[in-house]
Amino acid sequence: MSGPPIQVVRKVRGLIVAGAAFITSMTFNHAARIQTNFGDRVRQLRKRKGISQEALGFACGLDRSYIGGVERGERNISLINIYKIAKALGVKAGELFNA
Repeated sequence: MSGPPIQVVRKVRGLIVAGAAFITSMTFNHAARIQTNFGDRVRQLRKRKGISQEALGFACGLDRSYIGGVERGERNISLINIYKIAKALGVKAGELFNA
């Protein structure tokens, strides 16, 4: 089987990454924007449900201050906590990423 030659881009953590022109690193601004958008969506759904940060925190076993940090985009939240918040808000986890 023949095809175009593979161009080695660079070594990453001991592995050779080939043909990886599409790989880019995430900038701090991009990461912060993802967290902010996520937090805005959590706040929107929480308010639509008519509950406080404290009530949401209680419902998902997280502290109110943690919920506040998520809503302000200050937290890089784990998958488990995303699931807990989604369940407490009565939505699928993917809905926390879609406005």
